[in-house]
Amino acid sequence: MKKIYRLGLLLGLLVLAGCQANDAIGSGTFEGTGDGKHGDIKVEVTVKDKQIDGIKVVKHSENEVLAEPVYDELQETIVETNSPEVDVVTGSTATSDGYIAAVKDAIKKSGITLVASSKKNKKEPKEEAEQSYDVVVVGSGGAGFSAAIEAKEAGKSVILIEKMPAVGGNTLISGAEMNVPNNWVQKKLGIKGDSPEIMAADTLKGGDNVGDPEMVKVMTDKALEAAEWLRDDIKVSFIEDQLFQFGGHSYKRALIPEGHTGAEVIKKFRKKAEELKIPIKLNTTATDLIQDKEGKVTGIKATNREDQSISYMAKDGVVLTTGGFGSNVEMRKKYNSKMDESYMSTVTEGSTGDGIVMAEKIGAGLTNMESIQTYPVCNIETGVISLLADTRFDGAILINQEGLRFVEELERRDVISNAILKQTGGYTYQLWNDDINDISKTMEAHEGEYDELVKQKLIVKADTLEEAADFFDIDVKQLKATVEKVNQYAKDGEDKEFNHRGGLVSLEKGPYYIEKAAPSVHHTMGGLIINEKTEVLKEDGTVISGLYAAGELTGVIHGSNRLGGNAITDIIVFGRIAGQEVGGK
Repeated sequence: MKKIYRLGLLLGLLVLAGCQANDAIGSGTFEGTGDGKHGDIKVEVTVKDKQIDGIKVVKHSENEVLAEPVYDELQETIVETNSPEVDVVTGSTATSDGYIAAVKDAIKKSGITLVASSKKNKKEPKEEAEQSYDVVVVGSGGAGFSAAIEAKEAGKSVILIEKMPAVGGNTLISGAEMNVPNNWVQKKLGIKGDSPEIMAADTLKGGDNVGDPEMVKVMTDKALEAAEWLRDDIKVSFIEDQLFQFGGHSYKRALIPEGHTGAEVIKKFRKKAEELKIPIKLNTTATDLIQDKEGKVTGIKATNREDQSISYMAKDGVVLTTGGFGSNVEMRKKYNSKMDESYMSTVTEGSTGDGIVMAEKIGAGLTNMESIQTYPVCNIETGVISLLADTRFDGAILINQEGLRFVEELERRDVISNAILKQTGGYTYQLWNDDINDISKTMEAHEGEYDELVKQKLIVKADTLEEAADFFDIDVKQLKATVEKVNQYAKDGEDKEFNHRGGLVSLEKGPYYIEKAAPSVHHTMGGLIINEKTEVLKEDGTVISGLYAAGELTGVIHGSNRLGGNAITDIIVFGRIAGQEVGGK
């Protein structure tokens, strides 16, 4: 016993001596790990003379476009203050927390006591209080980039304003699948019979015929042209042999970007904007629209990161592409009391309805504001949409705690969400196997999300249904009976219970995956009234001169419920139109 005690004491003294040695040296490079939004963030922290000299991210699974400015900003602040005790970056809390935790872990392992920083905090250079351009675009998601690029290519001077620390908006964090009738992948796969008219009919029916038929027609007629523009001009890579069929659609028509996320789209947009030398102002919040004596919109007032007030004047017009209000709980409750704090949200923290509020202040008309959509399959702890669960579009089934199916898996989002909330606990389980994985390819595309769900114990992989059911305490007898029915329906080509429009896939062979999920607020269908030129209208139908809008802050396209894959079509088609109109094409 004395030997063990002495050995432990010796090891403790060696560790202490090592820490003291490091502290005495005060220099070195040390590795640390923190828990980010999508898994571990590993960093190397270099310390020189007890001062943090640099931080290098060596491994992470975060969204690259979102994470890059977060890492840059936090590194700058930590190095300047010589301390990891810093505030998170707005809009990227989980990634910031993981990065900061990783730095703290590295410093702790170093055994070095950091000294007070002798460096002076850098201040951003002041901007001119008034700046003039031909076109000002507010919001840097898919609609904003589309508008800015089209206006720039029309020969206009353009600036893009973004209140968040990174570009991309909800486009970036979405799957970014885009519904396009008669697309090139349909032709390659031998899918015939689709048309803009059929997609328009699906869209109107899916929104309970609340959407404007003429605006829906514009979207579906121009969908192929917009997709080809993304492919050929913006250089977005789409998967060449796979399509999704979202709920409410008559055909598989949704193009899928490489990587199954909006990162591919936004990275290519950003690269194109850089080539065209379009300035992008991050951390800059638009607060008010500026009008001349005749009521024409001639610019915006904004506040930057340094709390400096700036007027960005627009000779030809302002384009609002600021998105919806899914993250603004008070605004949600104002228009639909059911969408209260009990719902989490899939969207970015920046989705607070700013553009809608600014335009309403100057008399813009609003429509359909009560229509707020939930996405049915989301992380029950964070509210984040589950892109891993896109297996649902290729045969995965939804079951309840009792092991029973309760809805057609390709129904409208609102129908599925409402059905889930009526089940035991208000949640669902999604079940699939490797045969479905091979079709869907979402597992390989979203490894970070899978690892996160495993850590949260919200997904299980098992060789048998019994093992999978036991993990979540699902009624195994009922589950096996449900799967037997599904296997028979897959064999017969007919779903006798729920009429699955895409065709079920056999679940006879494992391994199996079961994911637990629940609905989150996902899209606000209401917003500004616009016409076919994307001009913003007053309640009486007259045009507000100089003001254009595209994307989720408009309210005339999707009706009471947006069909999956239609958002990207909407924002690219109408974003391009806005840029062309303000650009004078």
